[in-house]
Amino acid sequence: MKYLLPLLILSITTFAQDKAEKRLLRKADKIHARAYTVDTHADAPINMLEMEGFDVGQKHNYAEDGTQIDFPRMKEGGMDAMFFAVYLGQGKRTPEANVEAKEKALKIFTKIHEAVKNNADKVSLVTTAKEGFAAHKQGKLGVFIGMENGWPVGTDLNNLKIYYDLGLRYITLAHSFNNDLSDSSGDPNGAEHGGLSKLGEACVAEMNRLGIMVDVSHLSDSAFYDVMRVSKVPVIASHSSCRALCDVKRNMTDDMIKLLASKGGVIHINFVADFLKKPSAEVAVSIKTIRMQVQKADATPEDKKRLNAELRQVKYKYPEDMPTVKDVVNHIDHVVKLVGVDHVGIGMDMDGGSDVIGIEDVSKIKNVTIELLRRGYSVKDIRKIWGENTMRVLAESEKFAKK
Repeated sequence: MKYLLPLLILSITTFAQDKAEKRLLRKADKIHARAYTVDTHADAPINMLEMEGFDVGQKHNYAEDGTQIDFPRMKEGGMDAMFFAVYLGQGKRTPEANVEAKEKALKIFTKIHEAVKNNADKVSLVTTAKEGFAAHKQGKLGVFIGMENGWPVGTDLNNLKIYYDLGLRYITLAHSFNNDLSDSSGDPNGAEHGGLSKLGEACVAEMNRLGIMVDVSHLSDSAFYDVMRVSKVPVIASHSSCRALCDVKRNMTDDMIKLLASKGGVIHINFVADFLKKPSAEVAVSIKTIRMQVQKADATPEDKKRLNAELRQVKYKYPEDMPTVKDVVNHIDHVVKLVGVDHVGIGMDMDGGSDVIGIEDVSKIKNVTIELLRRGYSVKDIRKIWGENTMRVLAESEKFAKK
């Protein structure tokens, strides 16, 4: 009998834990059935353009092809809308190269529009908070459009209206290298403008006028502070995490987060592994070397496929360096404790580097919600984190543009 008692206690404990987990899952299901969930940074267009035979309207398998986003998996996971990124790695800054960048950007816009049109029964292109909520009520997924790297703007701010008319609603002013608008946090040569250039300041003002949100992810610290000085409306960090928890330049300091929040902005937590949990020095060097090669403007689709496969191998060779769902929510917790729940959202960077154990693709996002519930977040708080905060900033941008 003395041997049976511990087994009985263990069995009862396990049963209670399983019951509690099922209860959390049911609650998460209910939340996602009603909430409007929005992710502010999705690199699905990279696969749509570069992966042979990839159809975003068909369900794919992460274990087989490494892709993380398609419309069926969005529906399965309870993800209502994503900002598909018009992304270009920074290339030369000549008049000819700027023209080429614009042409490439327009091709990405076309590809996104085609994907929505080909799945019109279940997907809508949305450009305002109101349109997003309306699509949700109709049971449709929403595709917003953002631009990662202002290079396609070139030196002609008239391009902003062209992109706006195609559905663009935010621009990440720079990427991993400086451009004509702004310094980047990642440029190995350091600052060029000392923050925003004069053209960059004019670009922010024109974005405000049109109703395009300004995105400070990837920017140098000085450029961030310049944006906060120039912008007349709240801004976003579409995919950045907290430097206090992971000390890399791509993340935001507490002072930056406080200033962003004081002006009504939102930081959206990035799910890229080394922005959530700083890896060992050996792994960090390997990841940075590979990532810089991927981000080169002249990298071919074959190069990117090979390099991304190498990146996954590096990460999974060192599982202790990999973040989990708990690490994601640690960053959310940090922002909430610092500035309140109204100033944090989610920008996973899927298909662009997102790599979290437990959230391998968009079908698994409820694991974030379950962890938030475990930590005592209310349904109201979770709705804000998953989309309402983002839509508030978008609505404020729209309102300012109509003045």
